[in-house]
Amino acid sequence: MLELLGSGLVSLWLQMAGVQIQPGETLNMLAWPSSPSLILAPDPNPEGAMVVQEYLKELLKTKLVPQNLLADQGIWIQSGPMLIANHQGTTPLPAASLTKIATSLVSFKTWGPDHQFETLISATGPITNGTVQGDLVITGGNDPLFVGQEAITISNALHKLGIKQVKGNLVIVSNFAMDFQHNPLLAGQLFKRVANYRSWSRREIYEYSLMPKGTPKPQLLISGTVKVEQPPQKQTLLIRHQSLPLKQLLKEMNVYSNNDMAEMLAQSVGGAAVVRETAAQIAGVPDSEIRLINGSGLGTSNQISPRAICAMLIALEREALTHGLTLADLFAMSGFDHRGTIHARHLPINSVVKTGTLNSVSSLAGVIPTRDRGLVWFSIINRGSSTGVFRSQQDKLLQHLIQALHVPGILPTDLTPHSAQNFLPKLGAAERNTIVYPG
Repeated sequence: MLELLGSGLVSLWLQMAGVQIQPGETLNMLAWPSSPSLILAPDPNPEGAMVVQEYLKELLKTKLVPQNLLADQGIWIQSGPMLIANHQGTTPLPAASLTKIATSLVSFKTWGPDHQFETLISATGPITNGTVQGDLVITGGNDPLFVGQEAITISNALHKLGIKQVKGNLVIVSNFAMDFQHNPLLAGQLFKRVANYRSWSRREIYEYSLMPKGTPKPQLLISGTVKVEQPPQKQTLLIRHQSLPLKQLLKEMNVYSNNDMAEMLAQSVGGAAVVRETAAQIAGVPDSEIRLINGSGLGTSNQISPRAICAMLIALEREALTHGLTLADLFAMSGFDHRGTIHARHLPINSVVKTGTLNSVSSLAGVIPTRDRGLVWFSIINRGSSTGVFRSQQDKLLQHLIQALHVPGILPTDLTPHSAQNFLPKLGAAERNTIVYPG
């Protein structure tokens, strides 16, 4: 029991795997030299650790995890400076979409919650009798959620300027993506089709149906083709289009675990290497515990230790609180958000979580409010073929954990979301377009 309390479950698991350790060795393994304030002490009360012990025994009993795959399972659970449970907690493991926690942290720290990505609409020729005598130019600004509704409202804004036709081409400049299509040529073709409702497919009809009643159908005819070119030497700015604020972009990305959005954000801050180094620095963990090849988590080469995942969540909560926000404003909360990847999960009420799934990986991380331990941070990474069963077992683990540590009387303000329940962002909002022509 002393070993269990002193080092979480690492002693138990090493012994079950046949590995001998020296007294005190496991505590040394948990040292966190880069962030002395986060060196953890063992939880003096065993309830939480015992719940996790039973969970791991059940995995073995049901043969979800063969003995030879013990090292592929990772768990880290802490409350403030107290370590509740640990198995392979400092070992980088395939994290799947928990990688988006790193992308969220670095994006939030880099730009702040209210940052908006700007897309510019320009013309290379004069406007006469409702026709642009030249090309229409879209200069992308890395907006990761530029979808059909955004194109509709921009086309309608051009119509307000009296523009009904473009005599030339649609020219795409810089980083422009639409409907998660990163190829700028294909993204431009999507925009051209959306701009004229007579060419709509079922997809555009559906996107339009989600917009407020009375939204005009765009009628912009672009005569030429779509081209990807360098910025024209002479162009007249017509419209500045602002994306949704970053806090809403992160919420949508994490609720739906959108890989395309994560990739665009990661590239915007400098790529996977920058995300890795910056996230480790902000969270105060060794950068050896974070290995990334992208910002989304696609591929088992994205590996993060369970401890580092919890540290990044704690760091992101700290950053959010300085801006008057909480993690529930950036991630899905059970009992509050009834959409995305948690809609079929059975998680404790008011848990703020991020899910992750690959063919052979099921992961879950987040924070649970408890009566006896306050905010309990957890990270679970399971490897094996039964990802659906792993998800069920993870939910049961958290339910048993909250039973042991008890539900708090009230939801802590540090986890209270600031949006309305099931808040949906206003895609295609006209107020995010600023008409600057004729100046």
